[in-house]
Amino acid sequence: MASTGLLVGRLALVTGGGSGIGKAVCSVLAREGARVAVTDINKSSAQETVLSLPNSSLHEAFEINVSSSTEVTNLLENIEKRFKSVPCIAVHAAGITRDNFLLKLDEQSFDEVINVNLKGTFLINQAVGRAMQKARIENGSIVNISSIVGKNGNVAQTNYAASKAGVIGFTKSAAKELARYNIRVNAILPGFIETPMTEKVPENIMQMITALIPLKRTGQPQEIAEVCAFLVSPKSSYITGEAIEVTGGLNF
Repeated sequence: MASTGLLVGRLALVTGGGSGIGKAVCSVLAREGARVAVTDINKSSAQETVLSLPNSSLHEAFEINVSSSTEVTNLLENIEKRFKSVPCIAVHAAGITRDNFLLKLDEQSFDEVINVNLKGTFLINQAVGRAMQKARIENGSIVNISSIVGKNGNVAQTNYAASKAGVIGFTKSAAKELARYNIRVNAILPGFIETPMTEKVPENIMQMITALIPLKRTGQPQEIAEVCAFLVSPKSSYITGEAIEVTGGLNF
């Protein structure tokens, strides 16, 4: 898709930018003219994303564990030093799975998923929100990547479903609080998207899932990224507190 220049002059922070949906978001936002702070727990993956972006010298890679408040605080400081401004866009796409049946799920696997997927959402949104408010950003937009599993649940994903349901409730609450500062907060609920995360699902299970999708296919990361670009652009200026499903019609 050709650039429309929707985001020229804007600075975007993207977590989980080293692969999957996060990487696609970086690509689409850069295509639309944004400078992108690409963050990932694996810095080499973030660097690879930067090199793949148009005008790669305009962008920067950062290593971040989103479940660490110290690292998140340092990240915002380092972004401001590098770009001489704070982000007016943030897309929080970092996330993990530790799948197992409820009766077999260990406490560590539960805690790890909650820490990254839900606590990480809190830390990123709080830090970005504070930076935007302090800088008096007039068109702030935050998008949190949740999941359709957070709405409907899924077998062997009680921890993941709980974390992503929490992201929806968190987003709706944050939107109510941050609106006074002209910061919009929305969530996207992807369905089954072809990413490194879904590659772990056995082929026979993916065939069963695909059969349930009205569009009869899994989604592509760019299809999520295009919705992100809309939600962080002026075209969605009256949308906040929403949880938008991008699932090919799947509502299992």
